[in-house]
Amino acid sequence: MKISYSWLKDYIELEKTPEKICEILTQTGLEVGGLEEVETVKGGMNGLVIGEVISCEKHPNSDHLSKTTVNIGSSELLPIVCGAPNVAAGQKVVVATVGTTLYMGGDELTIKKSKIRGEVSQGMICAEDEIGIGTAHEGIIVLDEFAKVGKLAKDYYNVESDWAIEIDLTPNRIDGASHIGAARDLAAFLKQTQEIEYKRPSVERFKIDNHNLEIPVEIKNPEACLRYSGVTISGVEVKDSPEWLQNRLKTIGLSPINNIVDITNYVLFETGQPLHAFDADKINGNKVVVRTMKKGAKFTTLDEVERELHENDLMICDTEKGMCIGGVFGGINSGVKDSTKNIFLESAYFDPVFIRKTARRHGLNTDASFRFERGIDPNGVIYALKRAALLFKEIAGGTISSEIVDVYPQAIEDFKVDISYKNVTRLIGKNLGAEKIKNILSSLEINIEKEDKKGLSLLVPPYRVDVKREADVIEEILRIYGYNNIEIPTQVNSSLQTAEKPDPNHVRNLVAEMLTAQGFNEIWSNSLTKANYYTGLKNYKEEQTVKMLNPLSADLNGMRQTLLFGGLESIAYNTNRQNKNLKFYEFGNCYFYKGTELKDHPERNYWEEEHLGLFVSGNKEVENWSIKEQPASFYGLKTYSENILKRLGFKIKQIQISETENELFSTGLAYKSNNKIIVEIGLVSTNFLKKFDIENPVFYADFDWGQILVQQKRHKVTFEELPKFPAVKRDLALLMDKQIMFSQIKDIAFKIERQLLRQVDLFDVYEGKGIPAGKKSYAVSFILRDDQRTLTDKQIDKTMQKLIAAFGRELGAELR
Repeated sequence: MKISYSWLKDYIELEKTPEKICEILTQTGLEVGGLEEVETVKGGMNGLVIGEVISCEKHPNSDHLSKTTVNIGSSELLPIVCGAPNVAAGQKVVVATVGTTLYMGGDELTIKKSKIRGEVSQGMICAEDEIGIGTAHEGIIVLDEFAKVGKLAKDYYNVESDWAIEIDLTPNRIDGASHIGAARDLAAFLKQTQEIEYKRPSVERFKIDNHNLEIPVEIKNPEACLRYSGVTISGVEVKDSPEWLQNRLKTIGLSPINNIVDITNYVLFETGQPLHAFDADKINGNKVVVRTMKKGAKFTTLDEVERELHENDLMICDTEKGMCIGGVFGGINSGVKDSTKNIFLESAYFDPVFIRKTARRHGLNTDASFRFERGIDPNGVIYALKRAALLFKEIAGGTISSEIVDVYPQAIEDFKVDISYKNVTRLIGKNLGAEKIKNILSSLEINIEKEDKKGLSLLVPPYRVDVKREADVIEEILRIYGYNNIEIPTQVNSSLQTAEKPDPNHVRNLVAEMLTAQGFNEIWSNSLTKANYYTGLKNYKEEQTVKMLNPLSADLNGMRQTLLFGGLESIAYNTNRQNKNLKFYEFGNCYFYKGTELKDHPERNYWEEEHLGLFVSGNKEVENWSIKEQPASFYGLKTYSENILKRLGFKIKQIQISETENELFSTGLAYKSNNKIIVEIGLVSTNFLKKFDIENPVFYADFDWGQILVQQKRHKVTFEELPKFPAVKRDLALLMDKQIMFSQIKDIAFKIERQLLRQVDLFDVYEGKGIPAGKKSYAVSFILRDDQRTLTDKQIDKTMQKLIAAFGRELGAELR
């Protein structure tokens, strides 16, 4: 939001520089993001002076040029060649002297001493468009005969420079979204060190001229419109605004439209109260009705877009039709036109939630909705209405032709907050004294209801939506007193708080560093995704998708249930740019809708889970002279995944590993710990790859990170010394039924031999020639070691025989 430095001076005497004012505003919580000098005319008319044409004759070498001499109040007359057809002796004109830069549209022209068709020219007699005050270029500007020769053009035209202060307004400080709001904070801060007066423009001159145009108001939805006020002004003339008003709007980045619209904008940025002006002659039935309309009703807004209304969109209507989306955007048929003579002026207070939802549904973000949805001052409605009505009379003429209609079913009361001096001192770290505290609160328009030696009972105005607790009030006191005025103590008392063990952020960073060291790149994909990705899925049902009420687009209309689709979008993007060897990881939340309606606790209809996804596609390593091309594989991803589990203290041999039933994978494994699936890994189904036009296989691992953190607390990483005695490796080729999984072999092996068996690995699976139908061959390696002595052949053979017998007995396996 932009405010004008000069405009602030209407409410508070400012002697400090714009830079210092920015510094103070930031200290009070209205953080300044930028400061820019603004000129109502670009270049400030520097180098332009008022001159008089002393002589004018035809150029000897041109049919369309004139040779003139011009008096600009200096000791010598300037010879100037002019091409304007209307130049004549005796005229008062605007002259650009040598060295002056003119800004015409997007072009710049610097005036130089030159010869034009052989005649010396030392300046330029200017047209409107050349000095930035209009668009006419047919001839030069001819000034009033009383214009003083030698006077600077910027003084003649009252060209002012101003400073636009850009405030990065936080959502809780909507009270600062106006010039009066910013001036209030400035005055409160400056009062700590100097005498200063803060005042608002008076509206005491407001009076009813006649009752020729009474328009009553009815509120049918008081839960959405808590206060609605209006007044009529008849006999107005719609025209351009005066220069001072246009300049103020231009300084804060607004384009003047006409005097009626400009006044409503002016009062909005002055007071923070949005206003809307209706053409009173277009209000059918001579009555305003505030209500909702039927779902699906059509309404065309000022931007000429036909919108389909929601049943909870609050509308400002007459007796027949909608005229305006309340608090958000006006209608195309009810607004002010050049022919408008009578005005109905609206000033209201709408429920912030209603306005916010309506604005989001229609994708609208206006200056009015910005303020209404954050909470304006309900008690400032009438002041803003009177202020604008008086400006209408002054600038647009007309008479106030009705009483102020003020429908206010239930007055909004001040917030009541109690504070104790003890807590103020404790939280601020300094004893400010009761008088200082009361003065600061008074300067912020926070009234004292009662007081005693221990503290104060306060009435906080309802426009301070962020001040509802004692701590909020103390923060207000501190920001006005000044953070920089709190001395740093020589001693600081502190207590050591131990973090949760293990610290989730530490664990996340540990795994991220591990993956990065193995060549993975971290990605962040959008948590908003296409809801139709989940159409027809069983594990991730479409009805479980959290869908957006007002999606940004059809591609971002739901929240993700899995990290897979975001990762596939990244893989497709990179593959299309010839980046085919990819290893990605992502930490992110997934979101789910339960499909039930818990009206008392609507937040319980939803839940979210944190997941970690690993994606591998293309070659395992970049091919070079020492590394042959080796495609990424399931077993590579399995190694990455198991290494993560091992690093977090999980014992792989204690984890149940089975074939996954997740439809995201064409083949894969599910890892269970304590009967909970903690990881699923596998080859992504080609059905999904086709949707993204991905040709290379993609291997994906999905970690239930929340469950892993819960279980990881129970695990400890243990350290052992390196073995002193050698290990022995034995291999078996086992023929068994096709449906038997390697995990069953592994489980049986560790159940039979607990002392000597250290590791069981699968290094080959074979089906085909020489293997009976319905069978497959597993090539399995077994690592044996005794920590107390070197193994003998007898011990080794005995252990292997036990294993072979167990495989035959429990799995029907045979040696090949």
